[in-house]
Amino acid sequence: MKLKFQLLNANAKLPSFAHEDDAAFDIYSSESVILKKKEFKAIETGIASEIPVGFYVSFEGRSGLAVRNGIAVLGGIIDAGYRGEWKVILINLGSENLKIEKGDRIAQGIIHKLEKVKISESKSLSSSERGINGFGSTGKK
Repeated sequence: MKLKFQLLNANAKLPSFAHEDDAAFDIYSSESVILKKKEFKAIETGIASEIPVGFYVSFEGRSGLAVRNGIAVLGGIIDAGYRGEWKVILINLGSENLKIEKGDRIAQGIIHKLEKVKISESKSLSSSERGINGFGSTGKK
């Protein structure tokens, strides 16, 4: 499978795999910005894509940014039909501002096969062992 990208500006960098057997590819910033502590921002990547029909890309955080700076990705899906610029929403949960430079790795992308489902309404749902218990219902240990 081929994942085609268009570079939208001179600062854009093609996504790349750091290692041949990596599950995710690196996504780079095409702008220099300061991400202030407790702030979230859509960071420009300068890339657009042509994802094959039947697939999509999800964004994941970079473990190094998370552990060193408290930076997380606030979700994001790129659908096959989208041709606009990819932007990655980052949040700074750390105690210091973070300077992001052009060309810095800011997130990872993972391509997924899409399983189409039909959405329908039901008057009831089958029972399960877990039931309606959530948000910590399985305990800490």
